[in-house]
Amino acid sequence: MTTAHQQQAFAAVQSPSEEELHNLDAYWRTANYLAVGMIYLQDNPLLKEPLRAEHIKPRLLGHWGSSPGQAFIWTHANRLINKYDLNMIYMSGPGHGAPGARGPVYIDGSYTERYPDKSIDEEGLKKFFKMFSFPGHIGSHCTAEMPGSIHEGGELGYVLSHACGSILDNPELITIACVGDGEAETGPLATSWHINKFINPIRDGAVLPILHLNGYKIANPTILSRIDHEELESLFRGYGWTPIFVEGSDPMTMHREMSVALEQAVLEIRAQQEQARSSGESFRPRWPMIVLRSPKGWTGPKEVDGKKIENFWRSHQVPVADVQSNESHLRLLEDWMKSYRPWELFEEDGSVKQFIRDQSPKGNRRMGSNPNTNGGVLRKDLLFPAIEKHSVAVESPGTTETENTYPLGEVIRDLIRDNPGGYRLFGPDETHSNRLQAVYEASKKVWMANFLPEDLNGSELSREGSVIEMLSEHTLVGMMEGYLYTGRNGFFHTYEAFAHVVSSMYNQHCKWLEHCEEIPWRAPIGPWNILISSTVWRQDHNGFTHQDPGFMDLAGNKKGSITRVYLPADANCLLAVAEKALVETNVSNIIVSDKQKHLQYLDLEAARRHVAKGAGIWEWACNDDCGTDLDEPDVVMASAGDIPTKETLAAIEILREQIPQLKVRYVNVVKLFALSPDSEHPHGLSDADFDSLFTPDKPVIFNFHGYPWLIHRLAYRRRCAHRLHVRGYKEHGNINTPLELAISNQIDRFNLVIDVIDRVDKLGSRAAHVKERMKDEIQKHRSYAYTVGMDSPEINNWRWKFGADSGCC
Repeated sequence: MTTAHQQQAFAAVQSPSEEELHNLDAYWRTANYLAVGMIYLQDNPLLKEPLRAEHIKPRLLGHWGSSPGQAFIWTHANRLINKYDLNMIYMSGPGHGAPGARGPVYIDGSYTERYPDKSIDEEGLKKFFKMFSFPGHIGSHCTAEMPGSIHEGGELGYVLSHACGSILDNPELITIACVGDGEAETGPLATSWHINKFINPIRDGAVLPILHLNGYKIANPTILSRIDHEELESLFRGYGWTPIFVEGSDPMTMHREMSVALEQAVLEIRAQQEQARSSGESFRPRWPMIVLRSPKGWTGPKEVDGKKIENFWRSHQVPVADVQSNESHLRLLEDWMKSYRPWELFEEDGSVKQFIRDQSPKGNRRMGSNPNTNGGVLRKDLLFPAIEKHSVAVESPGTTETENTYPLGEVIRDLIRDNPGGYRLFGPDETHSNRLQAVYEASKKVWMANFLPEDLNGSELSREGSVIEMLSEHTLVGMMEGYLYTGRNGFFHTYEAFAHVVSSMYNQHCKWLEHCEEIPWRAPIGPWNILISSTVWRQDHNGFTHQDPGFMDLAGNKKGSITRVYLPADANCLLAVAEKALVETNVSNIIVSDKQKHLQYLDLEAARRHVAKGAGIWEWACNDDCGTDLDEPDVVMASAGDIPTKETLAAIEILREQIPQLKVRYVNVVKLFALSPDSEHPHGLSDADFDSLFTPDKPVIFNFHGYPWLIHRLAYRRRCAHRLHVRGYKEHGNINTPLELAISNQIDRFNLVIDVIDRVDKLGSRAAHVKERMKDEIQKHRSYAYTVGMDSPEINNWRWKFGADSGCC
């Protein structure tokens, strides 16, 4: 409900004068003309001569349908930025419609400032038109090359969550989030209407959603456009928003209504913020939103060849095809473009007329130049805590246990405390489950919905908070990404099997970063971080559905310059990873570390050295170095990941006890891409260093946390590729004990011993007795698990026997 003060303010909102409406319409017509020109023209940008086939691009690519509606929104946002000196940015949610946003960025000069050859004259306009969706230039989305863009609508569903992330801890910013009505049908978008339960009107800015209800997707009507007005309004009121409707097709009427509606929405936002900030009491406003119902392909051709175009799905992409070869279509295009009366919009030299350009805000208030859309320029270096105070004491390797992720939670706690308004933790209801609960000492979970008395006893909820939990990985990662894009830092954590929910978001973010590498004016942003915990080898209780370590496979598909995968085996290695990974810019970090208690192997300084190398020999686990002779091992055993490391060390212990003459080298890999050549990844080892670790000609048994073929893929160029035998998860699982799950996938100690016997030539039948004993052990422990329901004490209580100085003959 609005207060009397707010109602009075709204009553003061008046429609612009006729002159102002005329100017708004001229700006909009300019943006629409530019949008059409981007799709069609490579020459004759001002139609100074009749259109000919050679003026048309040979391939017509682009999307017209949502462009005029988006340009309409941008036009009216400019007016309010100027009137109220707003700090405002725009995010384009519809899958395609970049022409509608690129035009205003050209008009306000932002594009020319970044790309001087796209000057605001006839020659620059010609280049501006030709580059769109043209080989060697830019694509049809709001890509990273576009000034003012931090959200690319290539994958639908994230505009509201990105917008929310942009305004968190950013109290003066208003982000307009244009939601495509096709996009509104996606799961991520439907869930993200709940962002209003996490926006604090005191410390945060505001998201202004504008549902662009133009009625159609690429070949179908949209759901929300075909339900009754009452049902649509009830839907959004039920989500907690206050919808304002702007509906119609007559341009001047729509200009008048949109001017009033948008101003009402901005005044409502400011009134709610003023009430909270002046009283110091946080509450959850029923924030305004706008439903803009306008025709798809608005102002375009009504029909082509007797088929309906405007206000129908046929206007989605290129409304008039075959323009080069069909004279009547060419004339139709010419008439369409002239309907915008370009002679009223452009000077003779091709520049946009001054009265139109004057409607754009100035300097950094332009939505094409707002620093929040190039967040790296706002980013500050993190004040990173000294990790020594969080380290775990390790007197002897493999003899004590701790929860690996708990110290990381302490580090994130310190990051939140020491970087106020600059660090947030995001996770789906699992902060405590993933052992990161130390963060609550610095910040609670923000919660703007209703409170119950019992929430005060352990729920860790607060109106203030830098921790956000919600059972939508999509929305959380979208929030984190918006937070990163606007210059801050964030951390996301989730269960391993369900990290795949955001795999395409990881993919899209990596693509964004890959683009940014080629754009010198894009300042670097903080790292995209995901902690994958509750991992496959400790999902014996939840079963097969919770067993999938494949998320890190995605990193192998991306450029090495922006992908990082870490598999720390213990708590100090995880701390050393965090110390490096969380301060690197323009990268995506995948950190795999289970939350349960695990054996600890390296003290902090050893862990730092190990992480710096990425892969290294743990000498205390080897017996191939006598200290006097330059001996080579008979076999190299390697691992990446916590449980694979434990099982590999246990296998080495068996080999040293039962085949003491066998020389075994152990290599631990913490940076997965160390296995790649250094020419492919900055973490990669040179061929010389790789052969030094893994030898030129000895068998290598690699025990891996994930799917085994990823290791083969990374190491296929290495000389050891034909000698490399990898064990990993093979889709064998159920309700198992930890060891029985390992046995089912052959990453257990007994199968690893068998692998060594099978692959070291000098063993063979000479080690037959040991091999048989290993088979017996496998059966014995399976039987124990099936009978007792847990692993035997000798497995659960296993510790490394040989101490820290055992690496000798």
